[in-house]
Amino acid sequence: MSAVADSSFIIQLLRYGLISMVLHFYTINKIKPTLITFISLATIGLLGRQWLSLVTKHVPEPYLDEVFHIPQAQVYCDGKWGQWDDKITTPPGLYVLTILANKLSGFSCSAYYLRLFNVEVISYLALAALITRSRIEHPKADGNQYSPYAIWTGINVALFPALFFFSGLYYTDVISTFVVLLAYTNHLGRLRRDTPSIVNNIYTIILGLLALTMRQTNIFWVVVYMGGLEAVHGIEAIRPQPVATPVLTTLSQQIRFYAWRYSLGDIHDPPLNQTSPVDLLLCVVSIGIAAICNVVTVLNRIWPHLITLGSFVGFVIWNGGVVLGDKSNHVATLHLAQMLYIWPLFAFFSAPLFVPQILNWSFSIFLTLTGSTIREKTLATKVRANSNQSTALNTLNWLGSCRRVHSIIVLVAALGAATLIVRYNTIIHPFTLADNRHYMFYVFRYTILRAWWVRYALVPAYVVCGWLCWTALRGSSISTSQPVRPLSAGKKQPAYSNNPSQADQVPNTVSPSTSTALILLLSATLSLVTAPLVEPRYFILPWVFWRLLVPARPVLPTSVKGSDTVVSRWSVSVLETVWFLLVNVVTMYIFITRPFYWKAADGALLDDGRVQRFMW
Repeated sequence: MSAVADSSFIIQLLRYGLISMVLHFYTINKIKPTLITFISLATIGLLGRQWLSLVTKHVPEPYLDEVFHIPQAQVYCDGKWGQWDDKITTPPGLYVLTILANKLSGFSCSAYYLRLFNVEVISYLALAALITRSRIEHPKADGNQYSPYAIWTGINVALFPALFFFSGLYYTDVISTFVVLLAYTNHLGRLRRDTPSIVNNIYTIILGLLALTMRQTNIFWVVVYMGGLEAVHGIEAIRPQPVATPVLTTLSQQIRFYAWRYSLGDIHDPPLNQTSPVDLLLCVVSIGIAAICNVVTVLNRIWPHLITLGSFVGFVIWNGGVVLGDKSNHVATLHLAQMLYIWPLFAFFSAPLFVPQILNWSFSIFLTLTGSTIREKTLATKVRANSNQSTALNTLNWLGSCRRVHSIIVLVAALGAATLIVRYNTIIHPFTLADNRHYMFYVFRYTILRAWWVRYALVPAYVVCGWLCWTALRGSSISTSQPVRPLSAGKKQPAYSNNPSQADQVPNTVSPSTSTALILLLSATLSLVTAPLVEPRYFILPWVFWRLLVPARPVLPTSVKGSDTVVSRWSVSVLETVWFLLVNVVTMYIFITRPFYWKAADGALLDDGRVQRFMW
């Protein structure tokens, strides 16, 4: 069936046009948002339909997990709502929404039209990512302002290979990601208000429950991640009165003073590009103290998420576990090695995002080797001993200012932790060894399963990839956002109104807050370490949230002439798009043109002679 000639594509284009017009009236800066949004949606939709056309031509019958999903949706389509396939482990949200959409559009429940649902959703996912990124860039704005970086980010999120590939198949990944992004977009809108309306609270609960009907692991994103950010926002909204920092001569005085300030809600939460490991620790401690001392305030803010959590707990009790259906092959297991695999996966897919920091690092080495006196400004300052302060306080201040010491400690700790995880918590799921249709089979086969020493040799690679991902999230090391707020300063104090860097800052280059990065890391960890099976699809949501928070950055170092040109500013986004398209083309080509069969040792066909294909 032709992707362009199909009448459903005309209907889809009309929907895109309507959505674009609505966004036009809802946008603050009307820099041709209608045309840009329409082109973005139509481009993703057309690419998705071309992919669906190829899949339909070469793989008309349900393939792999579709063998369960498509018949179940068709059973529901026939009105048999009490019939359920026990081999399906995820809730029926995908099937219900598909049938509802197809009934409204007048489509049948054939394999083609069931798959078509994901093709249309992938376009809306791009739009949701665009709006989300714009709200991250403008957290206090009353409307939407779409920067080129936000638009390009939305497109690239939809083109993410581990996600876009499944837009042509009837899998849960696309709709699950889209619903979670809807919840995140609503969450960012809630952060613009000190007190959300009761209607929005109910809407938040509905979106949270809807996300759980797609996948159970979404609980970590709609409750832990978004609920955690809401709790921090509720604490920050307290806004205690500013006070002058007293003269602190002993360590106990400093601890008491800052513990008091934290208890009032004056937490330590600087931008990530201005933090050291000590700041990360202070952020956690300050939020913990503030949350304990302001429980009522926090609960008033996060109660919609608690209702979602309570509903999930009730489901687990009723179901006898998290997984529906086949529980034997999906037993929750502590799998810390997932937090090692995540970084090489991010580094592979997001390689273009690391070009600026690699060039900046190379340029710094060049300046050092050539003896140049050019140095980038850093936030670290050497603290001299104060004769009026105690030895313990002087020692603490000295340790807090030694960034080189911090780096060494973090590096040694990361290498040590990764080595221990590899030694004691490397888990190889039977499916990984048995199913050669997935790329992870070959990744494991030619790496950690090749020889015992290979898994240890990969430890430095895990750490380097993790460092690349963290520094990309930090953005530029030169402050383009607000400087670190003194721990004793109250939020009513206009500490930055006269700061030139704030007046000139570009919203899309602003680094996320330290608390946001830490809560993201916590949520990703909880969502991954309970899964014994390693699949790229499990990393989709962690990558999406990480990518949405990555600030824009010119490809050339800021100290190099021409770093602020259009080419330098947008090269990274263009490279990312080209890279995603290349990976998608290669994996799609392999899926379509490289079928194979499972054969026994005597040459007999296995799996009833079905065609097998390579995929994520």
